[in-house]
Amino acid sequence: MSSITDFDSLRRAMGENSEQPEGPARNARAEHLLLEAEKLNIPLAVIEALGHQLKVYNYSSEKGKMFVPFARLLRMWDERPEDFDEYETHSLHWVFKWMSAGMLDQPHIPLASIEKWLGEMEHRYRLAGHSERAVRSAEFSVAAHVGDVPRADRAYAGWLAADRDTMADCHACELHGQGWWQAENGRDAEALELWRPVLEGEFTCAHEPHTALASSLLPLLRLGRADEARAHHLRGFRLVRPMESMRGAYADHVEFCALSGNEARALELLAERPAYFTDEGHPRSKLDFLSVVALLMDRLTWLGLGGGQVPGPAGRTWTAAELAPHARAEALALAARFDERNGTEHVSERALARMARRPLVDRLPLGVRPSGASPIRAPERPVRPVAPGAETSAAPGTESSGDSSLPALLVEARRMSDTLQPHAVEAWAAVARAAQEAKAAGDDVALEPRDRAEVADHEAMVLGPEATGLFERAAELYAEAGDPGEALAARARAAYVHALAGQVDEALAAVAGPHEEILALYAAGGTGLRQTASVLMARARILTRRVHAAGEDLEDAVLEKAVTAVRAVLALVEGHTGEDVRLAARAAEAQAMLGELAGRAGDVETAAELSARAAEAFVAAGLPWFAVEYETRLAQLAHHLGDVDGAERALRAALEHGGPYLEPVGRAQLQLQLAEVTGGLGRVAEATDHALEAAHWADEAGEGPTLGVWARHQLGGFLLRRGRWAEAAEVLESVLPEVTAGTHGDGAVVQTLWWLGDCLGELGEHRAAAERRLQAAGIARNWPEQQDHATLAHLAASSLEQAGLADEAERAYARAGELWRTVGDAPGLVRSLRARAWLTLRGEAGPDGARTLMADAVEECEAAVDAAPDDETRARLTADLGHTHRQFADLLVRVADGGAADDDGETLFEEAVTALDRAIATFALLGPDTLQDRSRAELAAAWLEADLGRPADAAARARAVLTAHENAPEEDDTAQSLRGEAERLLNALAGEDRERAQD
Repeated sequence: MSSITDFDSLRRAMGENSEQPEGPARNARAEHLLLEAEKLNIPLAVIEALGHQLKVYNYSSEKGKMFVPFARLLRMWDERPEDFDEYETHSLHWVFKWMSAGMLDQPHIPLASIEKWLGEMEHRYRLAGHSERAVRSAEFSVAAHVGDVPRADRAYAGWLAADRDTMADCHACELHGQGWWQAENGRDAEALELWRPVLEGEFTCAHEPHTALASSLLPLLRLGRADEARAHHLRGFRLVRPMESMRGAYADHVEFCALSGNEARALELLAERPAYFTDEGHPRSKLDFLSVVALLMDRLTWLGLGGGQVPGPAGRTWTAAELAPHARAEALALAARFDERNGTEHVSERALARMARRPLVDRLPLGVRPSGASPIRAPERPVRPVAPGAETSAAPGTESSGDSSLPALLVEARRMSDTLQPHAVEAWAAVARAAQEAKAAGDDVALEPRDRAEVADHEAMVLGPEATGLFERAAELYAEAGDPGEALAARARAAYVHALAGQVDEALAAVAGPHEEILALYAAGGTGLRQTASVLMARARILTRRVHAAGEDLEDAVLEKAVTAVRAVLALVEGHTGEDVRLAARAAEAQAMLGELAGRAGDVETAAELSARAAEAFVAAGLPWFAVEYETRLAQLAHHLGDVDGAERALRAALEHGGPYLEPVGRAQLQLQLAEVTGGLGRVAEATDHALEAAHWADEAGEGPTLGVWARHQLGGFLLRRGRWAEAAEVLESVLPEVTAGTHGDGAVVQTLWWLGDCLGELGEHRAAAERRLQAAGIARNWPEQQDHATLAHLAASSLEQAGLADEAERAYARAGELWRTVGDAPGLVRSLRARAWLTLRGEAGPDGARTLMADAVEECEAAVDAAPDDETRARLTADLGHTHRQFADLLVRVADGGAADDDGETLFEEAVTALDRAIATFALLGPDTLQDRSRAELAAAWLEADLGRPADAAARARAVLTAHENAPEEDDTAQSLRGEAERLLNALAGEDRERAQD
């Protein structure tokens, strides 16, 4: 802590303290600085220290401390106004507004005192000649707070009608307050229109657009503008997170998460700010926060998660069910204190209404998920029990009778299995349960052997490798029921289970018998097409499995045998599909299998054609959900063939045909593939939406740490490409802990860090950007190819420089230069040398070291031009050389302006002119493409010629620029700007000539 010895050191210390994070530590430092100011025995020093104290209190959770220093300031003004300079006089009147708002926020201050204060404010503003705009704004705040709508409307109108002057709040704050009133009265669209200039960055201040973004969240959801709401949350929370004084805006973000199906994120936000549960310095924002906590805890309890542990006030552990009544009671107690002070029930009514809000959307994917390291987990929606045979088991376009009796369930199950509807397995499971319940109840109800066979058959279908025994049991029951063909089909299905387990030889041996028997039985008329096709398809599947199992050792005979088996299925059912959905499905699957085998044979085009034909056949048969697998395969084949449009069509068809029956993991994979395809086609906004959906469905599938991570990684990249830096940073920061080299590859880790560094740099968080880029460079340094390492090292150096860490930046640029030299990248090496030159100019090595580095940059660039392998590379390097000469000239001028020369800089100016002439000559080699660069260098040289007392030479250069751009179109802003500068120089030279003539 620096000592305060005079007024200047006090001002420096206050300036340094203003840059510290909001909070008690900064406030304590301000209190200490006031004590130091009093020791100086300078009234203005005390005034400024009191003003500093007021400011840090206002931007903290200890707003209630503002009144004492302000009362002292006001007393000093009344006693000796001459002690206040112009700035402090303005500040004193400005802070009147803070006092008005601050009094409203403290329920112990009587309403009469606040009204008296309003009168005092109006009186003093009038005496000082200020507009009443700020007074009416303060009156509006009082009226709105107590619920006096007529007075609020009058004050609002007076606020807008009064002239803006130096006492009016900044545009951003005024627009936020005006929009808040519109939203409060149900006019969401009007509110958002008022906030638009703030949200778009036209007007900003210390707390805007932070609060406008937070306030806009629910109005956007109510208007159905969910994408904007998501963006405002990600962007706005990033602004609010580090600011201790913004508890009210923070509560808005928690509320948004609670009402958009993001309860887990809401809990994580609470966990980040434990002090918000108990901070007493600003009761009004505490009321807002606790109201939202009660809302969230009620929501979790309604979801069946009331027993889960949640963040809460320190000193004990809390469950949602325990915290809900606690937060509600505290919030209503605070509201009652305000209402007692105000003489109305308005504050309590608003708090109750807020706590009673209901979700505005069921689930709004945000693209971020709670940290994997957090003990808080995303709440899973409880699955509501569904009666067997309910509509969720019915096919699209059909309705279930709702009859849950065993006969009705049997009819429904058989209908679903006969027509290959989704959830047929579940329907037969419902039959089995109903039969067991009837038996347990003593009902005289028994399933026939055929029924029991189908129950066993369908139960086996979901067991995987353990299904063999159950299929054999089904075969026995089918035989008992007098259906030998279906018994053979069940045995064939049991054989296929061996193939699924990798035991292909055993499967072939097991299916041989049923295959021979079914053909004989069918020839004798003892079974039907369905059963025969089922056995033939099982054998074809097994033989296709053998093809895949062969890998690189695939023999033609093995492939041909599989193809023959599949064609046998087609030959059997061809011409017989008609209205028989099962046979149509066999034909479609056979087409798909032939495509699969063609792909194994290397015929990708045929594979794609047959996959498309199979998908179309399933759709034509009224079984679109079966088409999904083959459309997904078709997308991969189309991508392999370079048919990106075809891949996109197939993926979209798969999503459409999967409909409500597509599993979450399948939906996530399809959405992610669509994101990659549309992103590759440059449709980045659309790709963003697909990546967001992919992340959401990956979470739903329990694949958040794997597939979900990759989706979020891609989402961050797409947001970055769209220039939505804050949103991208939030997404990438949330995914970074889960991107691991072991699961996703170190390339993905580096790319995530790289993108995040780019975002942070755009947001002005340069130190953090440097850290991320250095992390990425540390991984890339171990790669065989060092181009990425060099690029990241250079980017990190740039971030360090922008963060004001000159020494660290110079070392990083030096390291980048070594890497550029290693990879043979001359432009990168030249850029690093130029950057080091400018840094060195401000460092210990000073002008001499800077000139040496810039000369090295020229030398390296000249050597690269001479060694260029082709004309295109030579042209690019020549342009770099011209810019390097230009920068050398700028550096020499900077040295001269810094007073480092003994001859008033004349020699350095001469050197700079020489460097500019070299730049001009170099740019001239490239013709019209570099005309503007050449003209800029010409004008810079002209100004230097004028400074050196050579007006004729300066004028000649200026006229050359005018001539070069005399035919430039009016819409060419750059050319017109160059002409304008040349004319200004000529006018200045002419003015000097007139002055000399007069002398």
